[in-house]
Amino acid sequence: MIKSTIRFMAVRNVAFAITVVLSLIGLGALFAKGLNFGLDFTGGTLIELKYEQAADLDKIKRELTQAGYSDAVVQSFGASTDVLVRLAGDDAQLGNQVATALREVDAGSQFQVSRVEFVGPQVGEELRDQGGLAMLLAMGGIMLYLAFRFQWKFGLGALASLIHDVIITLGVLAFFQIPFDLTVLAAVLAMIGYSLNDTIIIYDRIRENFRVLRKASLVENIDTSVTQTLLRTFATSFSTALALIALLVFGGDTLANFALTLLVGVVVGTYSSIYIGATVLVWLKLSVEDLIPPAADANAADDRP
Repeated sequence: MIKSTIRFMAVRNVAFAITVVLSLIGLGALFAKGLNFGLDFTGGTLIELKYEQAADLDKIKRELTQAGYSDAVVQSFGASTDVLVRLAGDDAQLGNQVATALREVDAGSQFQVSRVEFVGPQVGEELRDQGGLAMLLAMGGIMLYLAFRFQWKFGLGALASLIHDVIITLGVLAFFQIPFDLTVLAAVLAMIGYSLNDTIIIYDRIRENFRVLRKASLVENIDTSVTQTLLRTFATSFSTALALIALLVFGGDTLANFALTLLVGVVVGTYSSIYIGATVLVWLKLSVEDLIPPAADANAADDRP
């Protein structure tokens, strides 16, 4: 157990400067390069292959790359013998071309093409818009929840923290041109929930310590609250990071981008819970009076009969 209080807020100005620099880099990457939208959003062809035995997805991916389809996305589809291949293009013969290419690379492959479907860019655009709307609604709902659950200053702090997390995470995806598909979108939404959980735990401890540390200043309260929750935060973040690293290394191409996105989100979410969410409370001058419900007017006239 930590005996002494760590002075997190003593370096809040330095942390804010780092935050501004990273956020500007993230926004610059988003505007300069943009997100590398995957086939879920841009449209393409879906090819379902049915193998006689359990399919080796990594092997199929290597074979497609060798055959010239380096942008192919290979996933399991239902049973272990069913494989879904997604490719850019709308050629009606693309399914047969892929099947021919796979058999040329590995003549022993035993499979058949079950179906070939084309997903137009209009559908992809609708998915992109709905995904962005879902992210905005999630952040708006979170702010309202915290405003009613705690106080409006907590809501603004949490919103600033989440905006920072989204900008940094999307900036990393844009800078390295990591394909942004529905799986990655799910990771971004999961990251928002993870970061919010950390922030709420710190906020709840700050509110409790207002009653315990009556003579402490707001900065001292925040330092004490973050220190008290530090071991829990570290244990949660470390265990989550271990699971995500395992998915990144052993999960294959299907889960790699999901795990990488969520791993970045865990790191920036832990940072922002301390140096964004808590720092905003200092800027807004949160006080114990903000947490006291307004008292009823004792001098109000009694209208009872």
